[in-house]
Amino acid sequence: MFRTVRTGVVAFCLALMVAATVSAQGFGFKWWQSDRYRTELGLTADQSRRLEEIFQTTVPTLRAQKKAFDEAEAEFTRLVERGNDAAVMEQVIKVEAARGEINKTRALMLLRMRRALTTDQWVKLGAMHEADSKERRQSQSQSQSRGQGK
Repeated sequence: MFRTVRTGVVAFCLALMVAATVSAQGFGFKWWQSDRYRTELGLTADQSRRLEEIFQTTVPTLRAQKKAFDEAEAEFTRLVERGNDAAVMEQVIKVEAARGEINKTRALMLLRMRRALTTDQWVKLGAMHEADSKERRQSQSQSQSRGQGK
């Protein structure tokens, strides 16, 4: 039982990490500002404020790390096109290190966000996120099916 819950929490954290990256780039969804999420989770004004503060404190670091990652990846592409395998392998290390820094920053942000919530809120958030993800997948699947039927 504990292993199943732990696995679910880890999977949820990974999904939130992706969402956090998207939000940091300005295209995402700040769930803690959503009336639906605030109501269903029973978030207090202080919790919403704290979550936003955590996010805003982390965003500049994520943006800088994303820029470094993009630059490392662009250099990787240039090196691949030149065909210098030794240089490519060195650049792979730089690209993956940059990716790792982004992931560490997101994980720490999520840990701080997790600490701003009660255990019940965290569990409910996971369930809401999973339901929303399932709904998006079904909607995308239906859209693709309609597109193929033309």
